[in-house]
Amino acid sequence: MRLTLRTAIAAGAVTAVVAPVAGVAAGASATTTTGRDRLHLLSAATRFHAAESNNWFGYNQGALSHSRYTSITGNWTVPTATQHSTGQDEYSSTWIGIGGGCIDDGCGTGVTDETLIQAGTEQDVAADGTASYNAWWEIIPEPETAVSLPVHPGDQIHVAIAESTPGLWSIEIDNVSTGQNFSTTTPYPGLGGSAEWIEETPLLLGTNAGFGALPNLTPVQFSGATVNGANAGLDSSQEMDLVDNSGTVYAAPSAPNATRDGFTACTWTATCQ
Repeated sequence: MRLTLRTAIAAGAVTAVVAPVAGVAAGASATTTTGRDRLHLLSAATRFHAAESNNWFGYNQGALSHSRYTSITGNWTVPTATQHSTGQDEYSSTWIGIGGGCIDDGCGTGVTDETLIQAGTEQDVAADGTASYNAWWEIIPEPETAVSLPVHPGDQIHVAIAESTPGLWSIEIDNVSTGQNFSTTTPYPGLGGSAEWIEETPLLLGTNAGFGALPNLTPVQFSGATVNGANAGLDSSQEMDLVDNSGTVYAAPSAPNATRDGFTACTWTATCQ
């Protein structure tokens, strides 16, 4: 029998259940679709230690220690993106999601949820130094879907994702600063094995294949984190750092705030206060 997330949780199994994404093994480069299409997924195959990744940093909470996730919320301030390396296209995404991450806090078992539904904002910098910002949502294995919701540096964003009925998910992105919002519903067989609040270097598809280079970002303040209608109760055991190919940390989250529903994400540093 093929191991699913639910049977893995029930049995306490430690066998990974990461599935290839659109024909791309975790951590590999894609060669299909067009240049600026992006996927937002955990590169589980390239982790050096339990709570490290080549493309995510933030908080990953697992259902093995909690319960199946059917809703998540989060707030953040859209960071200002500036060029880190001259003449280089650079990409970043701020998002929340259900699935795609480790099903246990700290990623000790190595078991991940192969499904992922998520929404957030993009903060990119072109090779000439021009920054651009947009909002998007995504269900793996499809690439991101950009939405016509203007976002700007400093805007306050609220995102909510919920399974309204079994197999049917609602996604809402609110720009609190402008009063504009986007909402949609989509069928999706999400397993609900993890919940995440993440800053990321997305996987680029097509001619720009591979994980995007990270720009400079002003510190990203996450707040209002909830799961299943209650305070997320973030814990330092759920932190995930961003590492380069040598395993050196170059972006990291702070410890949880006093109310345990938020944190700060910092780029180009090994620690974040």
